[in-house]
Amino acid sequence: MLVGAEPHLPYDRPPLSKELLAGAREPDDIALRAQGYDDLGIDWRLGRRAASLDGLELVLGDGERIACDGVIVATGAEPRTLPGQPQLAGLLTLRTLDDALALRELVTRGGPVVVVGAGFIGAEVAATCRGRGIDVTLLEALPAPMVRGLGTELGGVLTELHRSHGVDLRLGVQVNGFTERDGAVTGVRLSDGSVLPAAVVLVAIGVAPATDWLEGADLVLEDGVVCDESLLAAPGVVAAGDIARWPNPRFDETMRLEHWTNATESGVHAARRLLGHVEPFTPIPFVWSDQYDVKIQTVGCFDADDDMNVVDGSLGERRFMAAFSRKGVLRGAVACNRPRPLMLARRLIGTDLDDAVATIRAG
Repeated sequence: MLVGAEPHLPYDRPPLSKELLAGAREPDDIALRAQGYDDLGIDWRLGRRAASLDGLELVLGDGERIACDGVIVATGAEPRTLPGQPQLAGLLTLRTLDDALALRELVTRGGPVVVVGAGFIGAEVAATCRGRGIDVTLLEALPAPMVRGLGTELGGVLTELHRSHGVDLRLGVQVNGFTERDGAVTGVRLSDGSVLPAAVVLVAIGVAPATDWLEGADLVLEDGVVCDESLLAAPGVVAAGDIARWPNPRFDETMRLEHWTNATESGVHAARRLLGHVEPFTPIPFVWSDQYDVKIQTVGCFDADDDMNVVDGSLGERRFMAAFSRKGVLRGAVACNRPRPLMLARRLIGTDLDDAVATIRAG
């Protein structure tokens, strides 16, 4: 049985901020199984929200109680909003297919568009809108896009990428509120009192794991559903995707990942765990983003405090791979338009940095 709050059959989320928003793909094009699901014999409960989990009994929002032999919790995450964010036409977040279609309809009418948050989703939407010739202002509270994860130098590369494509990227700014007329957003008010005119505003300031419905369940909730190394959260209950927090022995860290690759890999692993396979889940995180003509890819587990070295290509040309290391050990890598060395780096995570760099450079 598959219970889902959305009325749609499963679909691929990455195109929502890119090809679908651009009009290059339609909802049928992003279905996860073009051939359908009849052969799987699934009992679908779509458009119905889970309300609580009582042991191995699932309670739906309409009061129906469903006794289960095993449960995979995969309710993902929900977009964060700004404090006191009002309900206004044209003021949106982006998570679902319906969100993306609503955003596409609005941007088709033209701009200006203001995007709050220069993470992957905000940056991709800004790039897609610029590709459609729409005026875009991209607001970021930090000194550079994704500076916490990538550091100042790579954040600077992303800054120049957007500005070179005509985005009005404003850094170190705070949003204080919005202006409106007849229930529709007309602008974004900044902390300095200025107002940016806007026909469409997208708030893209991250997500929070969707665990509210699990309050009171016999689970540990701490920025997600806390699991063991095998993704088991409680007897008969596993978690997968954005909502799962587990200790990854490969990196000796507890992690929760919000990316497509983790959703697919952890979904498979969680299902195997329910079927009795107890091996630990030890993925190497892999993330990608398409912005303009640049494919940004990252692998591994690292942060801005780790040592960063460009080992292939040039930052100025936006064609490079940078290695991140800690105590002489390769922890991860970031690449722009350099997929081959990045895939080599992925296989070398956890090895001596100098040996890894030599292998990468040898191709």
